[in-house]
Amino acid sequence: MISRKDFLKQGALLGGAAFTSLGMRRAADVAKPASGKTKNVIFLVSDGMSTGTLTMADLLIRQNHGRASHWMDLYHTGRSKRSLMDMASLNSVVTDSAAAASSWGSGKRIVNGAVNVGPEGQEHVPLLPIMKLAGKATGLVTTTRITHATPAGFIANVRNRAMEDEIAAQMHERGADVILGGGMRHFRADTRRDGQDLFGKFATSGYHTVRTKAELAAVPADGKPLIGLFTDSHLPYEVDRRHIAELSRDVPSLAELTDSALKRLAAKPNGFLLQVEGGRVDHAAHGNCAAGLVFDQMAFDEAVGVAVAFAADRDDTLVIVTSDHGNANPGLNGEGSNYGGSLGNLMKLNQVTRSNEWIRDEWGRHRPASVAELREQFAAWTGFDVKAEHAEDLAEALQGTNRAIYSKMGTGSGVMGQIIASFTGINFIGDAHTADYVELAAFGPGSEGIGGFVKNTDLFTLILEATGVEVF
Repeated sequence: MISRKDFLKQGALLGGAAFTSLGMRRAADVAKPASGKTKNVIFLVSDGMSTGTLTMADLLIRQNHGRASHWMDLYHTGRSKRSLMDMASLNSVVTDSAAAASSWGSGKRIVNGAVNVGPEGQEHVPLLPIMKLAGKATGLVTTTRITHATPAGFIANVRNRAMEDEIAAQMHERGADVILGGGMRHFRADTRRDGQDLFGKFATSGYHTVRTKAELAAVPADGKPLIGLFTDSHLPYEVDRRHIAELSRDVPSLAELTDSALKRLAAKPNGFLLQVEGGRVDHAAHGNCAAGLVFDQMAFDEAVGVAVAFAADRDDTLVIVTSDHGNANPGLNGEGSNYGGSLGNLMKLNQVTRSNEWIRDEWGRHRPASVAELREQFAAWTGFDVKAEHAEDLAEALQGTNRAIYSKMGTGSGVMGQIIASFTGINFIGDAHTADYVELAAFGPGSEGIGGFVKNTDLFTLILEATGVEVF
C-alpha cells in the first residue's frame, strides 16, 4: 500500500504502463485487495434525470406493459434504500456531469467542467484504476461517447471534459476490462488530433474490438477484455433506434450492452465495478424532446432491470441507481376536465417515431420549402397536426429570428418542445441543468450505509468501504 501522493508520483495515473492490460503492476503494490462483503458494484446513472422524467417513464411503462418500472418496483417492494442526494459541485449548486461523476469517481467536489482535477491542478485517483489495482475487473457502458463526462469521471484525469482524445488515451492506458458505447471519432487515426489509431492499439493490447450488435453477440467468452464502439459520436436516441431499421439492426440497446458487460465481468474471480450510463436522457432534456427523453429513460430502466436480475439471487453485489443532476425539469401537466386527459396525452408519445434532434438534422439537410411542407413532414414523424401559426413560429426559431420572453424557450428546440407539449402535456422549464436533489436507490451489501439524505462524495467512500478496498 502507498499513499495517494506517492501513487501519483510513481506515475500510476499518468505513466500508462501500470494500467495497460499487459503491463499492470501487482495490485498489492499500490492498493489493499478487497476484503469487504461486496464483491461486485453496479453503478447506474440516468444522466440529467429530473423527477418528472422518472415519473413519466414509469407511467408509460405501466400503460404499455402493465407493470411498474424496474426503478419504481425497487421502491414498491421495499427492496432498496431510498435517498435524496445533494449533487452540488465545488463552484455551483447547479452541477455539470463532469463534476458530478468526479464526486463519485474520486470522492472530491471539483469545479464544473473538470474531470477528477482540483482547482489547483491536483489529480485525484479515480475509482476504476483503484479497483483494477486492487484486483477487480472494471467496466464502462454508456449511450453517449465513451469519452463523455460521466464515464470519464470514473477513470480519467483531465482539466477540461472537452479533452476527449486525451480521455480515450487514458482509457487505453488504464485498461478497463469492458468499454461499450459511442465515440469512435476519438479512437480513429483520421479523426484524432495526434493521428493515433487508438482502436487498433486496443486490439494490439489483447482486446476484442467490435463495431456492431452482431459483432458484439459473436464475441467469445474467453476472458479477454472488450471494447465496442458503435457510432462515431453518441448512440442514437432510443426512439430513433427503434424506428430506423439500420440503427435497430446495428446498434445495441443499453440493456443489451449492460447484459453483455455483466456476463463478461461476472466471470472475473475477484469481482468487478461496472458503471452504466443512460446519457442521452440529459441530451433530450437539453433539447426539450419529450419522446427522446421518456423513451431513453425507459431504455435506461430496462438496463436497471438487467442489473436487478443479475443481483437478485446474490448476496455479494451492491447496485446503485441514481442521476447526476436534474435537467430542464420536464413534467406532465394536467389536461382536460379534472385533469382526466393527462394520461391519454402522455400515451401520444407512442406515435412519435423520431427525436427532435433527428428532425432538426433532417431539416438541416433538406430545408422544407414552405410552412406547409414543414407541417407535413412534422406530422409524418410525430403524428401531430401542427397549427399553421405554430409552424411559422418554429420556422422562425429554426432561422434564429423567433423572440421569446425567456430566451431559452425561443430556440428551435424550445419552440419544438412547446409545440409537442400542446399535444402531450409534457413541458420543460428551460434547456439547462437544475439544482435539484436527485433520487438515489441502492440495495445489496453496503447499501445499509446510505441515509435519507446524502452528499455526492459519500458514494465514493461507501463503495470503498463496502468492497474493503483501501488507498492511503
